Amino acid sequence: MRSRRCLILLFVAMYLLMLLGGAALKPGYSPLSQYISELGASGSAHAQLISLFGFVPVGVLAAMLLWSFAAIVPVTGTSRLGYWLLMFEPLAWIGSALAPCDPGCPNSGSLSQSLHTLLGVFTYLGTALGLILLATNSEIRPATRALWIALAAFWLLMFALMGLEPLQPWRGLLQRLAEWSVYAALCISAWRLSGPARVGHSAITRAPG
Repeated sequence: MRSRRCLILLFVAMYLLMLLGGAALKPGYSPLSQYISELGASGSAHAQLISLFGFVPVGVLAAMLLWSFAAIVPVTGTSRLGYWLLMFEPLAWIGSALAPCDPGCPNSGSLSQSLHTLLGVFTYLGTALGLILLATNSEIRPATRALWIALAAFWLLMFALMGLEPLQPWRGLLQRLAEWSVYAALCISAWRLSGPARVGHSAITRAPG
């Protein structure tokens, strides 16, 4: 259990290092108005460094977390399918390194940008569906079910708002709010699940807070 908690802490630390360190390396980068993907935009300063030592490790650690907790997470049937749909998140981080966006991260552009955009759409939709399917677990409390559904709705709302022209100056902040809300809930749930006093089912079947 201790190793799983260490893995959670390592993921959080790597995510923050990528976010803060990448922004520090990127001249003129604004975390409020620019997507995280723009840290590794094609041809931009330190793009390969940030992608290889930022995006990829975050994705690998996220995948390791999901794989590590798969044996103990209390989900079955459709809720287990929802759990594995969360694997879209690590795939998106690694995919962002393999298919970086163009400068400015436009909706269309090079082949790499098109693949990047397609991956983003699948990731946001897949993650939302995963959260909703987690809520189908028959053993969870109503409050927990409402939490996962609310997170899925908030995740999709932020995704929709990011594409609106009047909100472009805030699209980076909207993206971060979406990630922070979902990642925080999942990490808190995983932390509880890996606790020594776990009895029966908890964590993903119990609301964090």
